[in-house]
Amino acid sequence: MKQLKTLLSCLCLLLFAATGASAQQHVFVETESFKDRGGWVIDQQSFPVIHSSYLMAHGMGRPVKDASTTVTFPKKGKYRVWVRTKDWAPFPKGPGRFTVTVGEQALTPVFGESGNDQWKWYDGGETTINSEEVKVALHDLTGFNGRCDAILFTDAAKFTPPNNVEALTAFRNKLLKLTDTPKDAGNYDLVVVGGGIAGTCAAISGARLGLKVALIQDRPVLGGNNSSEVRVHLMGDIDKNVYPKLGRIVREMDNGDPGNGNPDANEYGDARKIQIVKAEKNLALHLNTHVYKVEKSGDKITAVIGRDIATGQDYRFTGTYFSDCTGDGTVGYLAGADYRFGRESKAQTGESLAAEKPDSFTLGTSNLWASLPKDTESTFPETPWALQFSKEYHIDEPKSDWEWETGFGNFNTIYQAEQLRDHNLRAIYGNWSYLKNHKKEKYAKHQLAWVAYIGGKRESRRIIGDHVLTQMDIQDGKQYPDGCVTATWTIDLHFPNEKNSQYFQGQEFFASTKHIRVAPYTIPYRCLYSRNISNLFMAGRNISTTHVAFGSTRVMRTCGMMGEVVGYAAHVAKKNNTSPKGVYEKHLAELMGIIKD
Repeated sequence: MKQLKTLLSCLCLLLFAATGASAQQHVFVETESFKDRGGWVIDQQSFPVIHSSYLMAHGMGRPVKDASTTVTFPKKGKYRVWVRTKDWAPFPKGPGRFTVTVGEQALTPVFGESGNDQWKWYDGGETTINSEEVKVALHDLTGFNGRCDAILFTDAAKFTPPNNVEALTAFRNKLLKLTDTPKDAGNYDLVVVGGGIAGTCAAISGARLGLKVALIQDRPVLGGNNSSEVRVHLMGDIDKNVYPKLGRIVREMDNGDPGNGNPDANEYGDARKIQIVKAEKNLALHLNTHVYKVEKSGDKITAVIGRDIATGQDYRFTGTYFSDCTGDGTVGYLAGADYRFGRESKAQTGESLAAEKPDSFTLGTSNLWASLPKDTESTFPETPWALQFSKEYHIDEPKSDWEWETGFGNFNTIYQAEQLRDHNLRAIYGNWSYLKNHKKEKYAKHQLAWVAYIGGKRESRRIIGDHVLTQMDIQDGKQYPDGCVTATWTIDLHFPNEKNSQYFQGQEFFASTKHIRVAPYTIPYRCLYSRNISNLFMAGRNISTTHVAFGSTRVMRTCGMMGEVVGYAAHVAKKNNTSPKGVYEKHLAELMGIIKD
């Protein structure tokens, strides 16, 4: 009997604990879903790492307007507030300070200055909720890239939200009622993932030949590195083509040559690119959608899953053919496509320009910037948390060009995209602070007009096709039967600038190059589809090349022509009910005929 009573008592305690747990109220707020983002911007570049987007106060040293939203609470009462953030540039406390306001109450803690550069939850203290709907706001204090991923309100006094990415993702999805079943976004002949120049041209090309096409882009604009978010001009010639009619769509995308880092966003033609795409009746455009999952059957992709970077809603795109135009080879990687990352060795490729040993060295990422002269003087604060410059070494320029580049094997361009971008920002702000405070005679009346917060990547994964383009193919001018895209850019492999390395060993942010000029040559069609995923095309910087050959194929007009060929090839594949490889093996003449005519 005593044992029975003990058992019943334990059961009662468990029941009480379970009842108490079920009564806990958690209110999870994604900052990227704020109704009014004010001056804050959405950053999704680290989605592969933190499985989320976040808001960032990118004010170039000037505090931005508050971001705010209305939060609905299940009941009134006391809640503990948790804020997920990081100190992106601790020294020992960094510059990204901000506060959170709940209703009329500004929470006491200042966030973003912890000295910890890892994403984690910070205790914001208790707040009293007196109504069902309450305004919540993020208040930037510095304009120096403070960031906030999420805010959690809980009435459980001893509850700490999970910080592990997998556990946090499950917790987030449960509270936001995000189901495991994505919304159906339709079935397509061709699903193009990546809305840079290559992907946009691929989508238009396929649509104009009658394919039902989806174009999925993870940003609000098209053009990738040629958009107003990154501002790199188009390079590579389209008037030296073996097949002169190839490149017509690239010409439509071309907004002239505004140079690199032009402070006028309109020079990059964002609206024009979107207008051209939306005019295509067979083309469905999905902006702000980050593809992070692939469904397969055997060696075929059957669907990709994309998440709206603001709402968190998942969408499922099914299709017959898919084209990876992400630059990072994201779709191929998720599907298990063969790929390479970094440099091959001379022994592997036989290339004279290859490395002595294989390694993970890649060309870097740029965040361009520009200042403009003003009528009056302005100030810029000292930046002890940034890279430090001196009379002996600083970069005496009012704006950047391509040389402002970080990476070179010191950062993984995919999984350390946030740290890489932040390193670029520390270099930009540190150098600008030096110019403003120590070269006033020249820069007193200059003001930062624009700094990119989206990184312009050059290199990451390269998906392997039935042909891997090499240095010898380029320099010998080999003309293969499936040679289609004419490339003209030099073999242009960047490396750390020697003087920059002397002052910032292992933290280089400035590049040099040696242009190895080549005669126009053609890229084989076999470089534009995966050798082991049977319905996957690719176009852009992630096509099948060695690292050395990539140095020539990576420029955007050339990548755009790759996209055009992919659209044509998808049309031929569908017409003949075959694979991308089948087009090469059995229908190459038909494809080349379209390219010619």
